[in-house]
Amino acid sequence: MSSIIKTYIKRGAVLAGCALLVLFAFAAHEWYAKPVFIGNLFSRSFIQYLWNRPEDLTYFGILETVGINGHNALWNDESEAAARRENEFSRDVLATLARYDLEKLSESDRLSAAVFQEFIGAPDLDWRFRHHDYPVNQLNGVHIAIPEFLDSYHLVHSKEDAEHYIARLSTIDVKMAQIMDGLLVRERKGVIPPTFVIDKSIAGMVSFVEAPARANVLYTSFERKLEAVDSIGPADRDMLLSTVETEIKETVYPAYRQYIDYFNALRSKSTAEAGVWKLPDGEAYYNYLLKVHTTTDMTADEIHTLGLAEVARIQKAALDAFASEGYDSRLGVASLFQALGEESRFIYPDTDEGREQILRDYRSIIKEINAGVDGAFNLRPRAEIVIERVPAFQEETVPGAYYEPPSQDGSRPGVFYANLYDIKATPKYGMRTLAYHEGVPGHHYQSAINVELEGIPASRKAIGFTAYEEGWALYAEQLAWEMGFLTDPYDNLGRLQAELLRAVRLVVDTGIHTRRWTREQALDYLVDNTGWATSDAIMEIERYIVNPAQATAYKVGMMELLSLREEARAELGERFDIRDFHDVVLGNGALPLTTIGELVRQYIERKQAGV
Repeated sequence: MSSIIKTYIKRGAVLAGCALLVLFAFAAHEWYAKPVFIGNLFSRSFIQYLWNRPEDLTYFGILETVGINGHNALWNDESEAAARRENEFSRDVLATLARYDLEKLSESDRLSAAVFQEFIGAPDLDWRFRHHDYPVNQLNGVHIAIPEFLDSYHLVHSKEDAEHYIARLSTIDVKMAQIMDGLLVRERKGVIPPTFVIDKSIAGMVSFVEAPARANVLYTSFERKLEAVDSIGPADRDMLLSTVETEIKETVYPAYRQYIDYFNALRSKSTAEAGVWKLPDGEAYYNYLLKVHTTTDMTADEIHTLGLAEVARIQKAALDAFASEGYDSRLGVASLFQALGEESRFIYPDTDEGREQILRDYRSIIKEINAGVDGAFNLRPRAEIVIERVPAFQEETVPGAYYEPPSQDGSRPGVFYANLYDIKATPKYGMRTLAYHEGVPGHHYQSAINVELEGIPASRKAIGFTAYEEGWALYAEQLAWEMGFLTDPYDNLGRLQAELLRAVRLVVDTGIHTRRWTREQALDYLVDNTGWATSDAIMEIERYIVNPAQATAYKVGMMELLSLREEARAELGERFDIRDFHDVVLGNGALPLTTIGELVRQYIERKQAGV
């Protein structure tokens, strides 16, 4: 080999080495300093956040597609130290974000920056109010969340997945001990749940631990998953099931019993007072939550007044609808809806077959509308939606229905869960509206399209805003009616009753948390103004008590979307196409209401300019 060639090879090696060093230096800079490209900040922040939250990684199902699944053996760190690190992380992300000149960013990056800034919110307030919630409650406390998570999200496709499930069972006591540390801090600060929350939480935990281990959902769910895995032989299956049974007896049940003992002792310090006004800085805390959930600056008084006006408007529409069907409108909305709910023609048999028929009818409703909404949507989700019954261990404490979105990797479809505990709480005339809200074109369209969107950072797909998501679902109820899917006048009454509930929420949520309404006052107002079944009304009011302000976002979000749609229609006239409007609302991921307003007005300007 000539010396000239050797020289060039050496130079090439040196240059390659230098290029590699530059590449490493650039990668290190993008990871630790202010990234050159703001998109790298979004990706980096998303990765760093999720890396410390293995439960979230399981939920999103991203890493499994590339063969990484060790996180499925772990729980999130719930310690006070971890909470501080997460808060400092949020502060660092906001500080780095503030160093970019937004005017120099692309339109897409500016949108992402606005979304991230709104989502991260105010770390100072997050930290100030970090102990103002109730981690153990009758609706979605940790004692409910653990079995629900393992049942719904921990997939078992191999022996390793099964071993990861067992690893999680074996450390439930660690997770619950970390949360207990936070409960003790709350107790010292005077953040103690209302007595009824404690009583119902204790009852749920007692029921959970009194079941034989083999009858517990943690065992039966695991057993069902194992049966679907052909690669696990009978001997291994028996060994795995035996280990799960042991962990339930020796780890899970003792951890739950410690909680039962703690809350039995805490009960003497509790009161019947329901609102967060009783907490330290309770008024400021509630205002903070209103901002978080509605993504607006509306005050509690404004929301309360809006609720009263909407209740009156919707009640009038319902009375007119009743009168059209021959009912005596002088009886009042509540009496008429209560009587309607008692009519046998609208009630399913209180049997297993009756409940199975409800699920079949929901599937038929979803199939019908899914085949008939092309005229309103350019964007349609690829993910399927399935309808399932709420797990038995949750039925007495969760709402009438809820939706779980599909996984990022497509292994899990969207699921519409129907609560069939009280058969009379599912009257036939209300089923269409509920299916449109939870399924198509409501939560399923919004959530599944969000998962499937291309061209936006993956981190944006993990972000949610209550007013956007629930506002869209409530908007979807009205859209389905506008499109002619509720031709039966009784189905329309079901829609009006559902919308009436969302208006009542504005009144009772603010009433409970700022006007010192008792649980009983709020319950009476809801029943007297909607005619809802008492069993449903109790769960609703108790939900607002443990999840303040969240329920106000539904109606606020819906009204903003309707207002923006009418603004676009008025400005564009014949050029308005509802499919384009829905593209704007659904095609950019979850957004704050203010940001949606900006995007809709940009869409109007483009259409007016002929673009």
